[in-house]
Amino acid sequence: MCRNIHTLYNLDPPATAEEVRDAALQYVRKISGFTKPSQANAEAFERAVDAVAVASGRLLGELVTARWVQRQAV
Repeated sequence: MCRNIHTLYNLDPPATAEEVRDAALQYVRKISGFTKPSQANAEAFERAVDAVAVASGRLLGELVTARWVQRQAV
């Protein structure tokens, strides 16, 4: 149903807002079972994607590590 969600933390260059939102979309698709929600569920689906993206972005911004930064394939 959905592709794998990749690690977005500790990358160079850092993950973009679009990458974080794409991961949030994949997560919501996975847990809801919908690849595209019906019109009746579209608003709730989008609110969930937005909330997960915000929480994920906050998490990525607050994490700390001593590990080397991973180079991202561009």
